[in-house]
Amino acid sequence: MDYETVSAEDFGKSLRGVGVNVLVRDVRATAAFLGDVFDLGIHRLSEDFAIVTYGGQVFQLHSDGTYHANPLLNLLPENPPRGAGVELRLYDTDPDQAVARAEARGAMVLQAPTDKPHGLREAYILCDDGYAWVPSRPL
Repeated sequence: MDYETVSAEDFGKSLRGVGVNVLVRDVRATAAFLGDVFDLGIHRLSEDFAIVTYGGQVFQLHSDGTYHANPLLNLLPENPPRGAGVELRLYDTDPDQAVARAEARGAMVLQAPTDKPHGLREAYILCDDGYAWVPSRPL
């Protein structure tokens, strides 16, 4: 599928399995963060929306304005962070490289790369909306 030219209807019809929509205040800023820090693919980038690819997986960024008729919008906190309690795990991303890129951007690193007893080396990095992005690799 060509994510740059697919219609909204065809894209929606193609989605299967578990889907993730990340609701953010600034789609362009979050897309830049994800591309710079984690080398994720960013497609159809606009003020309101982006398709994000990671390996063979896809998820979406949506601005608050796109949720004007969605019941979730009323539950968002007025003050950040809004992503508390959510971990978005990137299992094929080197945590050491991601932390170096995050620090270069001034992003908050909650936990430096650490070898964990569950067999992964991982780090915790917060985006501006407070979502915890967790790059990891097997030990």
